[in-house]
This record gives sequence, structure tokens and C-alpha cells, in this order.
Amino acid sequence: MTAIRLHEALAQAYDGITAVVGRLDDAGLQRATRCQGWLVADLLLHVLGDAQRALVALASPVDGPADVDDVSYWRDFPGDDDTSARHAWWVRRSAAAFDRPTGIVDLWRDTAPASVRAAASAAPDGYVTTQGHVLRVPDFLATLTTEAAIHHLDLTLELPDAPPPGPLAVRVAVATMDGLLSDDTVRPTAWDDHDFLLKATGRVPLTDRDRLELGESAGWFPLLG
Repeated sequence: MTAIRLHEALAQAYDGITAVVGRLDDAGLQRATRCQGWLVADLLLHVLGDAQRALVALASPVDGPADVDDVSYWRDFPGDDDTSARHAWWVRRSAAAFDRPTGIVDLWRDTAPASVRAAASAAPDGYVTTQGHVLRVPDFLATLTTEAAIHHLDLTLELPDAPPPGPLAVRVAVATMDGLLSDDTVRPTAWDDHDFLLKATGRVPLTDRDRLELGESAGWFPLLG
């Protein structure tokens, strides 16, 4: 991922989410998303947790070496169904504790730019620890960007007029999915980058034609949840 200035990709990813949620009222923030059981406000709180995690990690550098990179990091996910369900329930209850859904947007507006500033200031040859792993700073930023770009698409399920994620953020997320695939896999020709991200993460099921074009590689999908 060194060909991309990753703090700029993260800024684009987080700005894209702000562009989606920043114009929504309380009713709009209670629309459904592609994440089962989560409203827009719930999913925003989940991504807010990533931004907060970034602030902690970037302010607490550690010694290397890294034990995962921006691709192998995801091989520990999505985790078991019980863990995912418990996290989903925690997020819903935490989001419900806000007096109004727009309160989550206000906290996001404060936190996301601070995370991006921390990312821009971090030593590119440094290391951080998160989720039980040690990563190079650029790889850590790539994981944050990948998750934000995918969740941006999740947010827009019932928001057809919402702006799409930015191209740099999408490029990072696509590179992650490519890394998770076998080397001999060829993406179906009809897929654009958004199709790839949605199908690679199980948001949209593979069609019969997709399976025919992917061949044995269809068994790799979804690449992450």
C-alpha cells in the first residue's frame, strides 16, 4: 500500500462517511443498513469506535516487528457468530444510550478528523498495536480505511442519493480484497469496484454467473464479514 499516501486515503474514507451522515436528521439516522440489525446510527457508532481505537493506537507506538500486515490482519475475522452477535448487541445498546441519534454524528465529527490528524503525524516506519496484533503504521491505516469504505457502502442501503466512498478509499479496500483472494483468481468482468466490495464481504450474494466465472475461487467468498 506504499503507492498511496494512506493518511490521505483514511481522510477520504472518514470524510465520505461524514458526507453521508452529516446531512441526516434523527429519522434518517434510524434507517436500515446492510449490517443485519443495525441502523445508520448504530453502524456509525461502530465506525466511531474504530476512529477512537486509532487515536489510542497512534498515540502509543510500540516496537516491531509486525505480526500481521494490512491483508493478513483480516484473516482473524469475521470471528464466530456468537462474538459477532454480542458485539452487535453491545453497539445497539450503546447507540440507544444517546439522547438523540444526531449526538453520535456530533461525536463522530469531533473524533474522525482528530484520528486523521494523528495518522498524518504518525511515523510511517513506526509500529502500533491493536486488536491483539502489531502492525506497521501504513498497514494499520489501510485496515481502518478498508473498514470505513465498506461500511460507507453499508450505510447507503436506504440512502440512494448518498455520495459514494472516495476513490482512494475504495482503492485501498479493493487492494485488501485482492490480497485475500488466491493469486490466480480473475474478478468477473461485470463487477465494478463497489460490486467487488459488496460481494467480497457477503453483502450481496454471488450469482450463478459469478460462480461460473470465478470457478473454484467462488468457494473463497465471502472473503471477510
